[in-house]
Amino acid sequence: MKTFFKRRLVLGNDVTTPSSFPEGKKMAAVDIDVPVDAESQLHNAGDLERQAEGFKEQGNVFYSKKDYSEAFNYYSKAIDACPKNASYYGNRAATLMMLCRFREALEDSQQAVRLDDCFMKGHLREGKCHLSLGNAMAAARCFQKVLDLEPSNREAQQENKNAETLLEFERLADFGFEKRDFRKVVYCMDRALALASACHRFKILKAECLALLGRYPEAQSVASDILRMDSTNADALYVRGLCLYYEDCIDKAVQFFVQALRMAPDHEKARLACRNAKALKAKKEEGNLTFKNNSYEAAYRLYSEALRIDPNNIKTNAKLYCNRAAAGAKMNKPDQAIEDCTSAIKLDDTYTKAYLRRAQCFMNTEQYEEAVRDYEKVYQAEKTSDHKHLLKTAKLELKKSKRKDYYKVLGVGKNATDDEIKKAYRKRALLHHPDRHSAATPEVQKEEEKKFKEVGEAFTVLSDPKKKTRYDNGHDLGDDGTFDGGDVDANNIFRAFFGGHAGGFTFDSSADSGPGNMFFQFG
Repeated sequence: MKTFFKRRLVLGNDVTTPSSFPEGKKMAAVDIDVPVDAESQLHNAGDLERQAEGFKEQGNVFYSKKDYSEAFNYYSKAIDACPKNASYYGNRAATLMMLCRFREALEDSQQAVRLDDCFMKGHLREGKCHLSLGNAMAAARCFQKVLDLEPSNREAQQENKNAETLLEFERLADFGFEKRDFRKVVYCMDRALALASACHRFKILKAECLALLGRYPEAQSVASDILRMDSTNADALYVRGLCLYYEDCIDKAVQFFVQALRMAPDHEKARLACRNAKALKAKKEEGNLTFKNNSYEAAYRLYSEALRIDPNNIKTNAKLYCNRAAAGAKMNKPDQAIEDCTSAIKLDDTYTKAYLRRAQCFMNTEQYEEAVRDYEKVYQAEKTSDHKHLLKTAKLELKKSKRKDYYKVLGVGKNATDDEIKKAYRKRALLHHPDRHSAATPEVQKEEEKKFKEVGEAFTVLSDPKKKTRYDNGHDLGDDGTFDGGDVDANNIFRAFFGGHAGGFTFDSSADSGPGNMFFQFG
């Protein structure tokens, strides 16, 4: 059998003697078919095969040394020399898998089985690539093909179970996401990624749920890793924006959402997040402006509307609750303000402003123990002189609150004048004088006598400027020996105040009479 190839010849008298041509006359060139032996072609093909085998063997050596980059180069040379050999593609696929280049490895594996449909290693590697990329159903089909060729293949049996396991984790994750059980989704995705390490879809879902759980640094790390490999990945851009959005960096977040929508105009999650981000920012700013204009009820309403926009935005909502608490406090609704501060702290337990605002509300409502707890929390986090002063003040008020509140005993405010204190004493002393209750039961008499004594104590302290100052400053009145509540004689105070005959009262002050035996007569 003969074959032909084209050869170009130059026509002339003597190609080796240029002078034999007349001056100015050019030689003519023509193409003719020259017969070639098939044996020569077979010889060339055999050389290429031997060369390809040599490249493959060199690739195997580098593969065994775990120098996968060099192994890849030699397997590629083998393929260039002999592109119809399935095993060369299979070997290069194995090398690419070791380099974690699973998409390229998948293409080589698929080419290998196209060349040889009975190439078991090719089907097995194709299945492993599908599995690593998160396509469990395609992987299962490949492993089943191996089992059809060799039913007892243990590796294919195990990989097939892995594919089934991966499908189950996907199912559980979808169910968890639907139920907003984001921790469960993260758990399932961690297990799934142990089987499908190169699956961007699983990584994105995990990152999104980490963001929804408030674990922003972890979520950003996952998204950034993907963007380093593929800067146009719309899902990763969306997650990156979501983290910024949930960290209250709304302007930067919007930029990422817009970029994600450029890459994928139909990305519904990015579109919704972008809309929410813009709405939340606008409503919050409107509330702040209204608050500054002293329209506290309107500001309260605007903050409430903003809180309904996106329940998942923890940090921004914590600030909105704290802002609403400020409006509530201005509206003289301390309980509502405390509740809003508590909601803010539940969302962000590091939110110093919420602790400070709640502590002030506790101080205003005389809940000093709670105020001390909040100020201690703040001072432990930020040891500033201002926080130290606030804590000291709260502790002082707590100490004062544990003593008898003489202002309450007399029923006056802490800014009461001397005349108001005297009028209050007159009223309370007459109300609780034991003789007024001489016909009452022994229990009532005992209680009224106790109150009468407390009224005397209160008047003794609050009517004396020095004692009143010490009392107001939280000092123990007995420190300098000038006053001890246990030594107060309420009857003597009463006599001194009313002067024995005052306002139509008569008192029996004989030596034999006691506090409980006084004669008391209303005029």
